Amino acid sequence: MLQPKKTKYRKVQRGRLKWPATRWAEIAFWDYALKATDRWFITSRQIESARRAMVRFIKRWWKIWIRIFPNTPFTKKPLEVPMGWNV
Repeated sequence: MLQPKKTKYRKVQRGRLKWPATRWAEIAFWDYALKATDRWFITSRQIESARRAMVRFIKRWWKIWIRIFPNTPFTKKPLEVPMGWNV
């Protein structure tokens, strides 16, 4: 799975995800692409499962270009914390 080799800090603030994604929104290579339809963080497991599904569908005829990287650590909230955005 994808994982950064080294990070400066263990946790980062989430910030606000803008909508819609304008950077790299069009298909750059070949005829197939994976595009997010919702604004949320994508984990490395999700990227890997999408890559496997694309390899199965394409049957290894083309190279798959993965142009996203899960460099933001996404951690769970601690126990007994109320729901909401303020972490």
